[in-house]
Amino acid sequence: MSQQIVRREPGAILSRAVEYNGMVFLAGLTADDYSLDIKGQTEQVLRKIDKYLALAGTDKTRLLSTLIYISDIDNKEGMNQAWQAWIDKANTPARACVQARLGSPKTLVEIMVTAAK
Repeated sequence: MSQQIVRREPGAILSRAVEYNGMVFLAGLTADDYSLDIKGQTEQVLRKIDKYLALAGTDKTRLLSTLIYISDIDNKEGMNQAWQAWIDKANTPARACVQARLGSPKTLVEIMVTAAK
């Protein structure tokens, strides 16, 4: 018997979220306001993560893994300030943070997460 796959906000090249077998996989999310610094962009992205996890019936306490891309590793402290204020400290996920050239020079951070339902 096959499990149902739920795709949220499917588009031509990606779905914003995919649910399968009790798991939620979010696409890489970026900020909408590129005038913000990395802390501000990270806060926007974390609000988006909250939104998509809620749509899937879960939340940040159920995060399993996180991959954070930042455009400049020297900005990691600003990203971590937003992250540490947001994350449930009793339920931290496995995490990686890497410097990468992102889709736009104005994009300072992109975050992907996987969570359990």
